[in-house]
Amino acid sequence: MTTSPLALLPTALLIPTNALAQTQNKPNIVLFLVDDMGWQETSVPFYKEKTLLNSRYRTPNMEQLASRGVKFTQAYASAISSPSRCSLLSGMNAARHKVTNWTFDYNVETDMNDPEMMPPTWNCNGIQPDTVTSAHNRHRTTLITPLPQLLKDAGYYTIHCGKAHFGARTTAGEDPRSFGFMVNIAGGANGGPASYLARKEFGSNRFHVYGLEQYYNTDTFLTEALTIEAIKALNKPITEGKPFFLYMSHYAIHVPYEADERFTPNYRQANGQGMFDPMLQQPLNENEINHAALIEGMDKSLGDLLRFIDSKPEVARNTIVIFMSDNGGQAIDVRQGRHNYDQNYPARGGKGSALEGGIHEPMLVYWPGVTRGGTENHNRVMIEDFFPSLLDMAQVSQYRTSQVVDGRSFVPLLRNPKLHRKRQIVWHYPHFWTTNISERDGYGPSSALMHGHYHLIYYWRTNTCELYNVTNDIGESNNLAHKKPKLTNKLKKMLFKELDEYGAQKPTWKTPKH
Repeated sequence: MTTSPLALLPTALLIPTNALAQTQNKPNIVLFLVDDMGWQETSVPFYKEKTLLNSRYRTPNMEQLASRGVKFTQAYASAISSPSRCSLLSGMNAARHKVTNWTFDYNVETDMNDPEMMPPTWNCNGIQPDTVTSAHNRHRTTLITPLPQLLKDAGYYTIHCGKAHFGARTTAGEDPRSFGFMVNIAGGANGGPASYLARKEFGSNRFHVYGLEQYYNTDTFLTEALTIEAIKALNKPITEGKPFFLYMSHYAIHVPYEADERFTPNYRQANGQGMFDPMLQQPLNENEINHAALIEGMDKSLGDLLRFIDSKPEVARNTIVIFMSDNGGQAIDVRQGRHNYDQNYPARGGKGSALEGGIHEPMLVYWPGVTRGGTENHNRVMIEDFFPSLLDMAQVSQYRTSQVVDGRSFVPLLRNPKLHRKRQIVWHYPHFWTTNISERDGYGPSSALMHGHYHLIYYWRTNTCELYNVTNDIGESNNLAHKKPKLTNKLKKMLFKELDEYGAQKPTWKTPKH
């Protein structure tokens, strides 16, 4: 029930977190989270070499951040948004918190219908702070002691900006302020924007982005509006001399792929046609032009924040900046090229898939005085690791949580770049994300384990396993399950042992199989 061995000390020996805040020089923390960004959708190469896909995109500010800090080449998250975000705020593996699919309406499961299988009953109302008492808020949910609340208790000024997607509509978890954020800018239950365009009032349907009414009927793109508001919010803690935690959580680069006209010309030829793309061997279509512009707009936001921080040297010297994505890049439907092959190349699959393309993320960390610029770290990191890591960075070591925390702090990896540690990772997605997809590309109800060089995927519908050596087969093209049956069975047993420990719920057959 606790994350820290120090929390086992008698209460009388614990130093109040507000006292710690007054006596220690705590660093500011900016967590810059991007939605649906694959590990290769950047000019910063996260593979062992730069690829043609890297050459498509313009992310100079990510390049700058990488030159200042450390690039994690093996960072992972869930394949879908809500599970990752709930793990980030709780430190729990998705199999444990059971918000295993994306959330929106109260008590409504978002699974696609399947003729053969039913998903398990899962926490479709998301996570809620453990202070809620009503039956409405405690139904089909997991109660947590939230990361931002612990930081707030430790003296941090906590700001949420952008996409939340933690709890269903009408629940306390719909509002980031319920989790300890002192400021909420445009965050709610919606997992994507109805529109990125202020002249469309950021959309009119249920995915409408609230809280930015002052930008209506202007030419301000959503990414820009969020950045402006985030910088405004930072002025208060900076002026008051308080440490701050900014959770800069962009809606970009989620669909709809609307044109950010500040950047779309960078991906067009003089005749208006899309630039010829060496990887696709054809001009970029409108969706890919808009997608690339979304990425460049996101990168400008990162640059604007870095420049704002740099303009205040005393703040810059004490501000940690972390870059991460919540799941893999979109690889079907709206994307150009061979679906599940070109979008996250050399990885296969994409958002919603258990394969590398759905779970491998771009991650950068800059910590003045700690990280060495332009370095790489090849240790594995999982999204639930951010919970203990940020508390570690904030020097919050004495705290209690109502949930079991599965994450492991990656701060030791930052302080000692030569440290190599084993990190076994478990994924659990017993759901049907969308239609017209196949287990062949990592979709459908599955659970997975990454252990050593190997990535094991178990498919619930077919009761079969795939096994890949991701160290030398990042594209997961060579299934070793039949060639290495002993190893496959060993890893499968390890996976199911972990799932049992988490209390993972499992899909069932609509008609019992004999």
